[in-house]
Amino acid sequence: MRVELPILLALAPVVALAVAGLARWAESRRIGLAAAWSAELGTVARRGRLLSVPLLALAVVVAGLGAAGPRGGRAERLSEGRGLNVLLAVDVSRSMLAEDMAPSRLRHAVGEARRLLQDVPRDRVGVVAFAGQSYVLAPLTLDHAAVAMYLEALDPDIASTGGTSLGAVLRQGLQVLDASLEGGDRALVLFTDGETHDPVDDALAAARELRDAGVRLVLVAQGGELPVRIPLRDLSGALAGYKRDAAGEVVETRRRDDVLRQLATEADGVLVAAGVPDQAGAVRDELAGLVRRPVRERRLADLRPLGWIAGLAAALLLLGQTASRRTAALVGLAGLLLAPPAQAQGAGTGDRLAAEGRLAEAAAAYRRDALQGRGGDTAWYNAGAAALAAGRLDEAREALERALGALDPDLRFRTLYNLGLTDLLAARADPAGRAEREGSAAARFRAALLLRPGSMGAKWNLELLERPPPPPTRGGGGGAEAERASASGSGMSDDEAAALLASVERGELATRMNALRRQRVRSAAAGKDW
Repeated sequence: MRVELPILLALAPVVALAVAGLARWAESRRIGLAAAWSAELGTVARRGRLLSVPLLALAVVVAGLGAAGPRGGRAERLSEGRGLNVLLAVDVSRSMLAEDMAPSRLRHAVGEARRLLQDVPRDRVGVVAFAGQSYVLAPLTLDHAAVAMYLEALDPDIASTGGTSLGAVLRQGLQVLDASLEGGDRALVLFTDGETHDPVDDALAAARELRDAGVRLVLVAQGGELPVRIPLRDLSGALAGYKRDAAGEVVETRRRDDVLRQLATEADGVLVAAGVPDQAGAVRDELAGLVRRPVRERRLADLRPLGWIAGLAAALLLLGQTASRRTAALVGLAGLLLAPPAQAQGAGTGDRLAAEGRLAEAAAAYRRDALQGRGGDTAWYNAGAAALAAGRLDEAREALERALGALDPDLRFRTLYNLGLTDLLAARADPAGRAEREGSAAARFRAALLLRPGSMGAKWNLELLERPPPPPTRGGGGGAEAERASASGSGMSDDEAAALLASVERGELATRMNALRRQRVRSAAAGKDW
């Protein structure tokens, strides 16, 4: 995720503090004026205003986040244009490591391919790497960023078979281009030094197949005419030696213009000489003579705008701030109750008891309203939620069960969720009836998920309940360990969950890499692998 204007993100807390200061001053002035009128009115004015200023400041922070232009996630995009189908084939054999072109033949070819990619923004482009065999790295696509990424990753180690087979890559390129059902003319741009270890006649036959299929072949020569050695460098770039053949002799390589000219002639294509200072420009000029036709493509695009989410959140916070005292308290209470079970932060005993006392009073008030026929199911839900927050589980369960007849799906979901939370907390407090309580809690969370399948809180708590219990501690001791395990419950901390996911990801990656290694059977060492 990233933001377009980080400066607004940095200024948001400063503006929020300023707004909070002004709001606090205005509130103090209002309370002072009310108290000057009468002491009783001053007492009423002070009630239930604790969340007003914090909500207003939080709304300003969230609005600042939205104004900063956050982007993230993924979205499907439709790309359209008029273009060609261009397949870039790059030789990644060991001979391309020769440094008779700076910094090497391979890196020079990659640089020219990337420059060409910038010159054909409306064309569909793909990437093929080849050595003894050819490999399709990127199919024809309008996503040039992905193509550039594959070009930068080109290295001789991605080829499982050494040597150079021009016939194989020409036939592979024809297959990829033949599979294209839309767009304009087709072109295969081949970056190579022309040094092939397969019979030249096979490559010439493949070139004729390209010509007959109407594919334009553009050969881009790499390397020098004079034989040079192939350097082998370590990870730091230091020279570790030179490539040797099976007999221990140092290998020398050179550009084969004779082979490249024959291929260009047979395919009715064009050869861009190694001495041309702007090879990418020469290829671009050659492609300019081809016919472009409409092309479209759907693909997933990263970093979609997310500012509207912050704007909506800020509007909801302002709505909560402007609500009545009782409704504002319920908004904060619902936020607490819809969160997964967690340990409370260290607060003073007196503060905690005072808070529980206020919640108990609120629960009693809502209960009186419900018994007198005011508020209906909503009043019963409010009474149960307040009792649950005060820790009065039996009273909370009774009130919430009365609210189960609500027709509003949202109210019914919250009621079921809080009933599940009530049973979960009761199970932890009553080891003797734990199994029954946890079964009831799981049933409540499942029913809640039927109404709101995307609720992460309900999924999390249901997962905690359905996890198998830890195995018993071996040995005669372990009483303290078992006691600690029972006290901690069956929950999984965020750190434990992150470690578990990381372990699964590493295992999956190792499995994929092992499968890839099994598929990559390298050629015998006695053969030419450069």
